[in-house]
Amino acid sequence: MKQELQSPPAGKKLHIFILTVAVIFMIIHLVLSMSAPEKKLNELRTAYGPDKNIKNPPDERILADPTYLALMKEKAYYQSRVTMAASDSIYMTVNLADSTVNLEIGGVVVHTARILRKRISSILQRDEYAILNMLSSPFTIASDVSTIRKEPLMIKMAPRDTSEYQPDMIPDTTDFEPVNFILLMENGLKLHVYQDEKLKKGDNFHRFLFDLRDRLETTAASLSRTITFRVPEYYPAIRIRLARGDVKRIYRALPYRGQIGIYR
Repeated sequence: MKQELQSPPAGKKLHIFILTVAVIFMIIHLVLSMSAPEKKLNELRTAYGPDKNIKNPPDERILADPTYLALMKEKAYYQSRVTMAASDSIYMTVNLADSTVNLEIGGVVVHTARILRKRISSILQRDEYAILNMLSSPFTIASDVSTIRKEPLMIKMAPRDTSEYQPDMIPDTTDFEPVNFILLMENGLKLHVYQDEKLKKGDNFHRFLFDLRDRLETTAASLSRTITFRVPEYYPAIRIRLARGDVKRIYRALPYRGQIGIYR
């Protein structure tokens, strides 16, 4: 007698269906995520590339000439600094070429920090002409996240009279906290600034968790876009490490919605 083939139980069918859907979803997410950097680069080329609709567009050979691009770098950086110097607010300049970060006000450098390590997204090193045009204007900070408070919080009871007055002797507790922060610019660029030293046990792990949280939030946002079959947002990033004291000083000196100039 021939035995009849038994169909898998309903529970197993459900598991196979869920697994299949999950695999398809992850493949779609991978494809969309891989196209995100190219989409961002095309947006930058459209916004900052040469205008091909003008009567006399620039020669493509000039746009690839190293000498011309070097002059463009200098021009873009100084244009950005001149624009920021016109304000009465403190601002930051990041010079990746000579590995320095400066706090400036009115064109005068008030603090300089040495970049100890740096890493730049590859997209910022591709279309030189478009990227340099983008860098010719200062970046405005849209939001930030940090391991320390922007302004130290101190709760103090008002004295009843002058005899009870005592000067502030409360130490800054952030002297014991690792200092790392991330700035998101209005155009989607991210600047990650981390302390380089390991001053106490757990500092490196704390930096890893801080960076991981940012990556998980970005991944969650990209997964939500995948559900609606949209290309995830891509955030070009510049990651630098400074001495801990410099990281803390720079973060607290920068105003909300402050400006940053970058020389690459």
